[in-house]
Amino acid sequence: MIPVAEARARILAGVTPVSAETIPLTAAAGRVLAAPLRARVTQPPADVSAMDGYALRAAEANAGMALRVIGAAPAGRPFAGGLGPGEALRIFTGAPIPEGADGILLQEDARLDAEGRVTAADQVTPGRWIRPRGLDFAEGDVLLEAGRKLGAREIGLAAAANHPFLPVRRAPRVAILATGDEILLPGEAPRPGAIYSSNSFALAAMVAAAGGAPEILPVAPDDAGAIGALIAGAASADVLLTTGGASVGEHDLVRAALEAEGYRLDFWRIAMRPGKPLFHGRRAGGPAVLGLPGNPVSALVCGVLFLLPLLAALLGREGWALPLSRFRLGRDLPANDKREDHLRARLLRAPDGVMEALPFERQDSSMLRLLAEADALVIRAPHAPPLPRGADVEAIPLAALGL
Repeated sequence: MIPVAEARARILAGVTPVSAETIPLTAAAGRVLAAPLRARVTQPPADVSAMDGYALRAAEANAGMALRVIGAAPAGRPFAGGLGPGEALRIFTGAPIPEGADGILLQEDARLDAEGRVTAADQVTPGRWIRPRGLDFAEGDVLLEAGRKLGAREIGLAAAANHPFLPVRRAPRVAILATGDEILLPGEAPRPGAIYSSNSFALAAMVAAAGGAPEILPVAPDDAGAIGALIAGAASADVLLTTGGASVGEHDLVRAALEAEGYRLDFWRIAMRPGKPLFHGRRAGGPAVLGLPGNPVSALVCGVLFLLPLLAALLGREGWALPLSRFRLGRDLPANDKREDHLRARLLRAPDGVMEALPFERQDSSMLRLLAEADALVIRAPHAPPLPRGADVEAIPLAALGL
């Protein structure tokens, strides 16, 4: 068995990002930027008012002069001229500052007389309430680096920088193959000895959340020919995920079928719990393959630890790493054995305000319900000593992964 970190490094070795495509800004949410995004304009394009009020010379306002209001400048309709001595301009938020003005008198601090002259009821500080040209960004500035996942903030910034289209990585294609005579699809009539497939649907959701394009293949029976045919049909995918058939039983046919299709398997079995029987391989000119255990909890934990980093690498997200946080342990834990453990846990705020990780008492890897109820995976190193309640532990918060 190899360590988790080594397995992840070997999976990621030599991975190159998928190709790029250009898409409309309106379709870019959740995609990953393929090239640095530079500003095509300067924002704001001129010195503008940050408040509603009057543009004027601060020294004149502070001297108590009654200034003649010569016009108004709503946002989007700049005033055509400048200010002369003893003049002020009614101005609104976002409107350009006229030549000759160096301050803004807030409208709530302004006194307007019947003759249309304004005086200041408070001091006007030169430059205050004026947003200088380029305060946000200047034309040519790099606003977003390649590899950035595009959310609402990034989309808004790209729009403000005048980008109607964005270069993004295409979504990595992930083919998902579940195997086993015992597998039923949700909605099919139950039969003795059968279980309903959950892995394909859960993994597809994980792939989609990470920016990939999942394709659920038909469930393969325990038949070498049927498995091989489905593997051959997935040759155009970027990643082939298999679930089940990865152990040592006489019906575990997946590895043999992969080798028959030209895949070279790199490793099999990892020193981890849950998920020991995971394998990885590649085929020249074909997809990478991750063989996940058939156990639903094991498959999903392996998806977190290995599939998500692989998808990040395919999307060019340099520096991406699984989120790790420290929490106070909510109950005693016994010593660990030779495998790295990943304990399903709830995150709860203790009465003193500190966040605690409370691992479930039972960690049986067949209990998918506990994974659905978990907020985090508490990580325990191989041969870790017993830990008392109140100790510090490291965990992967699942919400941070969108799971």
